[in-house]
Amino acid sequence: GRNLSPLLAEILKDEKVDASVRSGAVYALGNLGEAGVKFAPDILNFLKDEKVGANIRSYAASALGKIRQLELKEVAIILNPIYDRNQSQLEQWRFHTYFLGGGTEEVKTLLTWLGKPERKSIPEELTRDKAIKTLNTFLKIWEPSQDLPGLREDLAEQISIVVSQKQVTWQPQDILLLENLRNNLSKASYGNKAPAVESVITNLQIWGKIYSARNLILLHIAFWLTLILFYPKSPHIQAIFFWNPWVRRILGMGYVGFLLTWVPYFRRKLLEPFKFPLLADAGLDNFNPDGYFPESNITDTPNVEETRCIASLHISEKIPQIQGQIIIEGASGLGKTMFLRHLLNNSTRTVVYLPAQKCQNGVIEAIQAKLHGQAQDTDFLRSLIYSGAIDICIDGINEVNAETRAKICQFVETNFHGNIIITTQPLEWIPPATAKTYYIQPLTSDQIERFLLSRVSRLPKDASIQGKDYEAACEKFLKTVFNNSNSKLSHEERIATMRILSNPMDLSLVSLMLSQNKEPNLFNLQQQQYNLMSGEYFRERGYEFPLKKFSQAVYQMRLNDESALPAEEFYKELESMEDEKYKMVVSRQWQQDDEDKIGHELDKNMKEWYFRHDKIMDFFLVQNFLGKTDEIETRLINHMGDSRFRGVYFY
Repeated sequence: GRNLSPLLAEILKDEKVDASVRSGAVYALGNLGEAGVKFAPDILNFLKDEKVGANIRSYAASALGKIRQLELKEVAIILNPIYDRNQSQLEQWRFHTYFLGGGTEEVKTLLTWLGKPERKSIPEELTRDKAIKTLNTFLKIWEPSQDLPGLREDLAEQISIVVSQKQVTWQPQDILLLENLRNNLSKASYGNKAPAVESVITNLQIWGKIYSARNLILLHIAFWLTLILFYPKSPHIQAIFFWNPWVRRILGMGYVGFLLTWVPYFRRKLLEPFKFPLLADAGLDNFNPDGYFPESNITDTPNVEETRCIASLHISEKIPQIQGQIIIEGASGLGKTMFLRHLLNNSTRTVVYLPAQKCQNGVIEAIQAKLHGQAQDTDFLRSLIYSGAIDICIDGINEVNAETRAKICQFVETNFHGNIIITTQPLEWIPPATAKTYYIQPLTSDQIERFLLSRVSRLPKDASIQGKDYEAACEKFLKTVFNNSNSKLSHEERIATMRILSNPMDLSLVSLMLSQNKEPNLFNLQQQQYNLMSGEYFRERGYEFPLKKFSQAVYQMRLNDESALPAEEFYKELESMEDEKYKMVVSRQWQQDDEDKIGHELDKNMKEWYFRHDKIMDFFLVQNFLGKTDEIETRLINHMGDSRFRGVYFY
């Protein structure tokens, strides 16, 4: 048999030999088993010969099954006879295809779509994975089908059908496979089938660009979100990415600046590093919530006589937060600044506290001086104020000149949507038309007693009288004062006494005197406070407190609209005045980064002193107005209309 096999192969190849003889040769080669494996290609070529009858080719296919399993590219040859005209052995050839192909998944896929399957066997719905596997199988038999026109035409049709399935969601990574299929269709003159594939490719390319852009945008957003997350604690991120306008605008692609301006969360993050400088002037580090007296009343009418008939509300109830535009007016010492500090201490919003003196160049400019980077931008600040994202407290507008007040009023009226609160002593001026004015009231008789008793927790640690003894001293003092008011004192003196006792600042001095076992001098409390302080100053240092020199320095400081006391010249004096027994001044400390001459960073411990209250400052200012000299007379006349020295004339 082995000697005859070459001869049989020659007979099989010779198309001049009768088909029945060639069929016999196929049969004989099939009986050789493994010995006939090398002749499988010859048998396959015989099957491709359309001149040979279908029955003979079917017989040859059966013989081929005895030799070996066919590869996928060879299976195409078995499929092709199905497309013969008047094919009556369709099922038989489909069986040959399945059997000779070994029944693999790829062969099953071919039989699902090719070889004239029953329409009901074609999947009505395809997943993307199944569609890709199907197209990859089609791609493998595309070249082997080159000489099989029936099969290739059906293959081109089925490629178009599979690609056009609407339920299949193609992905950008499928473009390479689809391009190979499109190119095959175009080259093989099946261009009418290519547009369906081309349409899918075009859509994928468009969506691919969109997805790429989306991923780039998401990456960009994630980058900036990460920066914002670490921004409050990283000076390098603050300086490089947020405080550099060019980096922020170019790398931010426009939308970063917009989000930082209009999204509340991002605005809070942007301003978070500035929380300390924004509130530094409020001195909240020295504010004790337990020392705040929340019972002061407030009304919306300036006439004190009328308020007796009007139900007043506690100021904390009437103004629980900074909302809208509010002016609080009241005499010196009634607790306007303490109320602002109380609001700031309890606020969860972004707030800036500005002494009115710092608004000489404008409110926006005063805020900018506390900020850096985009937060310092004028338009950005205006948008924050307009949208109510940053609240503003302006304290002591009566202490500045008319020009500064005009700038503040113009700012308030321009930013009528902003949350702004202003405090002032009684003043002849035209307040902003957009603001509502409230008037803080002196303490009532009941409130005076409660105020004094509430100071028990605020007394100096070395106070002579404390606890129950202090409460008893308070009750005794009030009983004595009110009895005297009803009998010994004149009407004017009774009014003056009540005015002093109803003033929380003066009442704090009364509390201090009582705790030191001193009889309060209601008509000279600041002098009495000074005498206690200067007496201890003399005992500790052996020389007198330099009242005249210190008062002259305070006068120059007031003329220059400065608030910090000259610490370098009067350090020892300020230390004595800061003693908790007298509390005439308060200090604020912070660290300031600086550089030496060779560029090394240094941390400087900074400390500044401020008067605890303007009444204490007025005591030292008035020393410059006492006497009968021409200079003092001129000074009295020159400052008559200056609101900064208003308190001096009460002395």
